[in-house]
This record gives sequence, C-alpha cells and structure tokens, in this order.
Amino acid sequence: MREGIAAALSRERYEVLQTGFGEAALKMAADEKPDVIILDVSLPDIGGFEVCRRLRGSGSDVAVIFLTARADEIDRIVGLEIGADDYIVKPFSLRELQARLQIQLRHRAPRQSKTHLHVGDFDIDSEKLIARRKGLLLNLTPREFEMLRYFAERNGEVVRREDLLGAVWKVRASTATRTVDTHILKLREKIEDDPGSPRHLISVWGEGYKFIA
Repeated sequence: MREGIAAALSRERYEVLQTGFGEAALKMAADEKPDVIILDVSLPDIGGFEVCRRLRGSGSDVAVIFLTARADEIDRIVGLEIGADDYIVKPFSLRELQARLQIQLRHRAPRQSKTHLHVGDFDIDSEKLIARRKGLLLNLTPREFEMLRYFAERNGEVVRREDLLGAVWKVRASTATRTVDTHILKLREKIEDDPGSPRHLISVWGEGYKFIA
C-alpha cells in the first residue's frame, strides 16, 4: 500500500520519500524536512503514535496525516491529541487522500505579498502587471496575465472552466467555455517549453485544468 500511494503521488508530481519503519521515518524527517508526513499507526518497530510524539517533542511542526485501519474513536482522539493534523481510516480513496494533503499544504504555504506572487518558476507582479518565468519576461495580454495569476494562486489545484470564466471574464458559466479553452492554448504557447506536451498547464479530463508551477 505504501508503495502504491508513493507511486500515485509521484505521478501527481509530488516529491515522495518513503520508509516502512518508524525510526527511519524520524531520521528522514530530520534530514529531509518534508512538508507533510503520511503515517501509519501500526509499524514494525515503533508505532506511528510514538513517531508523532517524538516529532512534536523535537519541536517539528510538519503536517502529520495518520492513515490507519484503526477506526475506533479513542484512536482518532489519541492521534489528534498527540499532534496529528488529520486522521484517515482505511479503506480510503486516493482522491480523498490527495484532497486532505492539499489542505495541509495550503495551511503551511508561505504568505506572499498581495502584489507579488512567486511559485515555482514563475514570478507574478500584480502591481506592475508583469510575469516572468525563470527570470524571463512573459509577453502576456491582460487577459492572459489574469489567467496566469488565477492559476498560480491555486497552484496544484484543479480549476474548473466555469470558475475561471467567472473569475477572469466576470461572466456566469455557460456552454460557451470554448473561449476558455482557446485562451488556454494561447497561454500555453507563452509559458510552456513545448505547448504540445504541457508541463505547467495540464488538462484534467472532465474537470478543467491544473497549474503546476
């Protein structure tokens, strides 16, 4: 299960480290400083509760999500009381895990200036209305700039066409979402190395688009 989760999250472009032992997890957490730890309660050496206690005792504020078959209320209470941020009971869906993972990442995202946003390769200055990728100025129209800013503020999240249409075009969603698709193609031409195989602005079938800075 651990390897399956790691493979699935890697496909979503998370950087994933994994181990099956609590002691190794503590060392990995100290050395690598992860953003989130997904932690099973039952481990072969020291239990997940003890791992969480030691993390909090060392002063670490890394997000901890327990993933366990132990569904008893007392186990959930113990997990949260010793410092876990979330508690997911098996069986679970990968989409639920990813959604809860995103919540923890958003809570821990560094606060950005209201006029300046830096995510990944992109720098977006809302005061000067300019955007750069890898330090190079992007020649964007005002609409393209607003689209890029909207996506960057939701880095890693799926954005529906209807939401983008309402936020950028200031109109209610309708069947005429081809306008969005056309502008997406134009924006890709300016922010992607290979617009035909996009890495930053990805289509999510049946849902919309996901921006990965």
